[in-house]
Amino acid sequence: MKTLQVELEGRSYPIYIGESIYCNLSLLKDFIQSKQVLILTNELLADLYLDALVKQLSEYQVASCILPDGEQFKNLTILNQIFDVLLSERFSRNATLIALGGGVIGDMGGFAAACYQRGISFIQIPTTLLAQVDSSVGGKTGVNHALGKNMIGAFYQPKCVLIDTKVLATLEDRQFSAGLAEVIKYGLIRDLEFFEWLEGNMDALMARNPDVLAEAIERSCKNKAEVVNADEFESGVRATLNLGHTFGHAIETGMGYGKYLHGEAVAIGCCQAADLSYRLGYLTDRDVERIERLLVRANLPITPPKELDAERFIELMAVDKKNIDGDIRLILLKKIGEALLPMPVARSLLEQTLNNYGRN
Repeated sequence: MKTLQVELEGRSYPIYIGESIYCNLSLLKDFIQSKQVLILTNELLADLYLDALVKQLSEYQVASCILPDGEQFKNLTILNQIFDVLLSERFSRNATLIALGGGVIGDMGGFAAACYQRGISFIQIPTTLLAQVDSSVGGKTGVNHALGKNMIGAFYQPKCVLIDTKVLATLEDRQFSAGLAEVIKYGLIRDLEFFEWLEGNMDALMARNPDVLAEAIERSCKNKAEVVNADEFESGVRATLNLGHTFGHAIETGMGYGKYLHGEAVAIGCCQAADLSYRLGYLTDRDVERIERLLVRANLPITPPKELDAERFIELMAVDKKNIDGDIRLILLKKIGEALLPMPVARSLLEQTLNNYGRN
């Protein structure tokens, strides 16, 4: 088992990475504050993992909340189901919420924990690759709104993160590829050596070689932890983690939540950001092709949906947390392995990318 540390003043916590650790009581018990534990999961994962976790927590007062599976259910209406269980079970502010699931469960569980009685403890047990390498680490929590993705939420750090690589054996191929989009992103924004390693090991990753997969997860989490350590509340360098996300969130919102997986939309967004970086003179055409090639090898889409034209894209991109005073601010690449901080881009250049990239 590997252990990484997210170093935040007064709120530091460990990330454990290993096989068959999701219900390891010896790891969990130090982070459970009282006898009251709520396990939040979804319908699919409840059948696979809930009973084993409940059995390990037999000495606690355990309740469970099982939500429907899918990004389309990440909203305020479904969020209330979590509060219903916490209140009906009379859970106190010393209770602990365990989020057992992918990014939707982790984001909603963390937001519920931040809100219930103004804050209870929570633990992240991510079960998708995307959640393991990205959303479970760093304390971003929240829900979607019909007008914008993740626009309602809070920064709220977990007490620990348990990343069980063995649960990825049951993850469907499409979800696995979606997670690789976030893995590739770390190489693009800050770690050229990792990007080159991914180029050399993508076939083994796609075959889910356990050693290669464990290294990819560890290196991704290390990158994420370093960025969060430096900028917890996204006032600077943490914004670079959103490479491709402004484009990607527009795709998710515009096409309807669930049509594109988050990682799929981010992969397309990374290509659009790369194209715009090329138009600004930062990347070469070979750089863009290199990025596209790695994403394609990960079985990810790289062309935007034809249903969204430039005007609609810009309308959707205007609803973004990085924007200031109406200016759309984007994360672009200075080169592979180095991202630029959010910057406004001339509308004419943005329209060139939106009208031309992937439209042939």
